Amino acid sequence: MTETEFKKLLWDSANKLRGAMSAAEYKFPVLGLVFLKYVSDIFDAQREVIHYRLAEPDSDLYMPKDMREDAFLVLSEDRDAYKQDNVFWIPQEARFSELLKQAANPNLGKLLDDGMAVIERENEKLRGVLYRDFARLPLEAGVLGDLMNIVARMKFNPKQDSSRDVFGEVYEYFLGNFALSEGQRAGQFYTPRSVVSVLVEILAPFAGRIYDPACGSGGMFVYSERFIEAHGGKKGQASIYGQELSATTRKLACMNLAIRGIDYDMGKAHGDTFHNDQHPDLRADFVLANPPFNIKGWGADKLPKDPRWKYGVPPDGNANYAWLQHMLARLSADGRTGIVLANGSLTTNTSGEGDIRASMVKGDVVECMVSLPGQLFANTQIPACLWFLSKNKGAGKNGKQDRRGQILFIDARKLAILIPGSRKQKEFSEDEIRQIAQTYHNWRGTQWGENGYEDVPGFCKSSSLDEIEKHGFALTPGRYVGATDVEDDDEVFEEQMTKLTSELKELFSRGSELEQEVRTQLGRVGYDI
Repeated sequence: MTETEFKKLLWDSANKLRGAMSAAEYKFPVLGLVFLKYVSDIFDAQREVIHYRLAEPDSDLYMPKDMREDAFLVLSEDRDAYKQDNVFWIPQEARFSELLKQAANPNLGKLLDDGMAVIERENEKLRGVLYRDFARLPLEAGVLGDLMNIVARMKFNPKQDSSRDVFGEVYEYFLGNFALSEGQRAGQFYTPRSVVSVLVEILAPFAGRIYDPACGSGGMFVYSERFIEAHGGKKGQASIYGQELSATTRKLACMNLAIRGIDYDMGKAHGDTFHNDQHPDLRADFVLANPPFNIKGWGADKLPKDPRWKYGVPPDGNANYAWLQHMLARLSADGRTGIVLANGSLTTNTSGEGDIRASMVKGDVVECMVSLPGQLFANTQIPACLWFLSKNKGAGKNGKQDRRGQILFIDARKLAILIPGSRKQKEFSEDEIRQIAQTYHNWRGTQWGENGYEDVPGFCKSSSLDEIEKHGFALTPGRYVGATDVEDDDEVFEEQMTKLTSELKELFSRGSELEQEVRTQLGRVGYDI
């Protein structure tokens, strides 16, 4: 499927449920059906793999032609022939094609719930994570069958779709287009693929422990695994650790990883990372995260002496510096982290945040800062940036170049192109992702680098800590690379305009009052105007 075709089918699915359910609810049954279609398509594709191996002379399964069909009938129903390639075993009664035959059955909801229960029972990794409330949906007769027929038009090819964060994309689409009433930002659940690609390509998490303390649908892990495979690695050489606040989103992440055969540790339960940390003893080699921006009232008063606050106690009015310090605390001795945050984190000096930032810079844990262009995120216009932190900036494991006392600034605001078919959302091209990542790797002298590093006016600059101190420890890349710096704040355009027009209205009102007062005073001394 093309991106346009994929989203067209999601739109049709949403329209089928609109009116019967709230926008906050109907993404879950659609996700459930997309999951069932996805695993069924992958299961069917594996049957073709088995058929191919029986006919391939170099295969361990090779059979002479006259024995091939009988062998296929046996092996195509053998669980081990699927599980050896990390493909879920889907019993016949739970396969999408079989359930689709019951689309007109008034008990279709129960049949789907029973099918999901069978899949969970047959696949340990999926226990307790699948959607099993189809029978309770407040839908008129036939609507669920119509919805299945829409989802049936989705075609998933393991060769083309294995690296896609399909469920993250579905989740983002529904949240972005229909579930805004929830008052939640899409970035809490799904980070656009090109942004994740920049994080992954810079951190290069080829092996070791990977952690995301606000993992949403698990997209960071999906693309980390893609990086490993693209560079000749194998599944399992990276260990996955995650945490998610929302119980339903945690299930989505588990499902997303499980269908790819990726082992993971999502802790014992969903929970608040600050107050119910599921991995307190973890020391990760890589941390990738897109935590929710600018959280207020996150409970700082309950953690005044938390050992994570090495560089200062973060204010309760904004959790940005709590996230940064939490991730630093979870790094190993050579660990590195990449974090998406709002641009306000680069310059804010309120409530002690400026002091924390200065302490982090002086502590030499800030390695690289990347400013992002607008319109990358579907559900928020808040300007964003990427922070890269490191426990070891010296020459050695993390690169041949000793970069202690320096920070690399990259201004990527002029990059990114409109996504085909969209008039407002942008993405980085593959060449742009490579340009940003190579700039970092050349600067650091890593195995992923190609040439020596040079400052490029308007794009990148390696700055000393002394230079940064002269700028008041502001970390806005535009201040250092030589570009005309546009000070971005965290207000959405509409919110800015609402505030500005309100202020202007007040000024007009005051102007009228002052004009009348002047007229009155002049009239008292005999002058009328």
